[in-house]
Amino acid sequence: MNKYKLYAGLFFTGTIALVSGAWQTKAVKSPGQPSKRPNIIVILADDMGFSDLGCYGGEVNTPNINYLAQNGIRYRQFYNTSRCCPTRASLLTGLYNQQAGIGKMTDAEDEPGYLGHITDNAVTLAEVLKSAGYHTAMSGKWHVSNTNGQPNAQDQLAWLNHHKDFGDFSPISQYPTSRGFEKFFGTIWGVVDFYDPFSLVSGTTPIKTVPKNYYHTDAINDTAVAYIRGYAKSLRPFFLYVAENAPHWPLMAKPEDIAKYKDAYKGGWQAIREARYKKMVKLGLIDPTKTKLSDRWNGDLQWENNPDKEWDAMAMAVHAAMIDRMDQGIGRIIKTLKETGQLDNTLIVFLSDNGASAENCAAYGPGFDRPNETRDGRKIVYATKKEALPGPETTYSSIGPRWANVANTPYEYWKAESYEGGIHTPMIAFWPKGITVNKGGFNDHVGHVMDFMSTFVELAGAQYPKTYRGHNIPPTTGISLVPSFKGKQTRGHEDLFNEHFGARYARSGNWKLVSLSNDTTWHLYDLSQDKTETTDLKSKHPEKVHQLDSLWHNWANTHQVFPKPGNKSK
Repeated sequence: MNKYKLYAGLFFTGTIALVSGAWQTKAVKSPGQPSKRPNIIVILADDMGFSDLGCYGGEVNTPNINYLAQNGIRYRQFYNTSRCCPTRASLLTGLYNQQAGIGKMTDAEDEPGYLGHITDNAVTLAEVLKSAGYHTAMSGKWHVSNTNGQPNAQDQLAWLNHHKDFGDFSPISQYPTSRGFEKFFGTIWGVVDFYDPFSLVSGTTPIKTVPKNYYHTDAINDTAVAYIRGYAKSLRPFFLYVAENAPHWPLMAKPEDIAKYKDAYKGGWQAIREARYKKMVKLGLIDPTKTKLSDRWNGDLQWENNPDKEWDAMAMAVHAAMIDRMDQGIGRIIKTLKETGQLDNTLIVFLSDNGASAENCAAYGPGFDRPNETRDGRKIVYATKKEALPGPETTYSSIGPRWANVANTPYEYWKAESYEGGIHTPMIAFWPKGITVNKGGFNDHVGHVMDFMSTFVELAGAQYPKTYRGHNIPPTTGISLVPSFKGKQTRGHEDLFNEHFGARYARSGNWKLVSLSNDTTWHLYDLSQDKTETTDLKSKHPEKVHQLDSLWHNWANTHQVFPKPGNKSK
């Protein structure tokens, strides 16, 4: 049985084999000229660093994503909102994430910007494109709805361990199929066991069991393949959102993929970071006169003196293996588009939801969304002392801050921060029929995940509504990327902002004012000369600090950053 058939069979709770008749989508006459409107695929990686991909300077083997880059556009200045669920909310709605209802995480809180789910006062890409006659489907990680946790910790763990069933993982009204997606296969919550994920559903139906050889990255991509094969029968174009979980912790990868990288990281943090930087310069991705290699985080510990060299090298090897496996699945998506004659008129965009994560997930321990044993009763080790090598289902580990710093080369910091290491994403746009600029080049357009709404509305001939289902919808804050596809010189966003758990920035032109989550002190950088934020200019330009501080507060007060839950002050 083909892999895509195997995973498609899971849609009916693992009991009904699918794919033949179920995927025969009836041909429906489309409005306008359907042959000219592109299919649209968004592929979103999870916690992947700026330089992890081969085409962005990394040593990870990503030939399929490289193919998209070499035959499309690589963006040098594209931004997310620094964490998983806020970025997803912004990407899906064309708004800043607080406007979309997710200023923090998915907890339901008592202010409009912190509902923990996509608000009714926003529309999703799927809702807008569906109204324009597109098929809409999603596979992968949703993570933009409230989490239905259990009040009893023991019950919560039993649920996470697949030993008890407590029903819906979020309110059904917040599931993807309630927000414009005709089909959905994936997880409602964020963190997953890649071999046996919690909160896995088909549509709204929980999937009770998975096959022995299940691996979630394969399931996400092979489900996308099944959707593509099904929609090939229709006259209508499709919108497909492929939300990968890889390479988000826990570090879990197939042994054959890990084996490819078993020696790749034994040279240590600095050697890999310097090699990536040199490759980025050689590729033409960065200008070394304006993008210096920032200092390595906590560089006092040298690799040769690292007592955990074996464990640390393995951790990064598993991270690489997870990206490699994701790339293999993207290769199957590309192959299927070719086989069904749809590749030339399909726009594929690939990006990451935030920078690589510095989190030590082992320190979190079990609870909330992390099990303490597998379905068959094996205990899970949270390796706080690096006592168990990462890779298998029975260990929860993450790459930590030093490797995250490497993954985000040449920038400082990581996921959740508003420095470039947290918000600056690789972004690739590929569309053989529609991108007329020289293929394989770079673009300096200042873009943001909220731009996909304006871009797709333009390409689909859709209408972004002022009201939807009786609710007022704020204007999108995105800017269409279509001119950049045709080689037109476009500046993109003049101003951009962010706030997440205290981390924040205001960017106006090339000036950027930024502070860390644990320090409210503003720092000022001139990105035209210092893209890696190495030289703080706040003392030289106090007037610029004042100007950007005012811009940030005005944005925060008009985009639902304030008031914050439980704190009415601004």
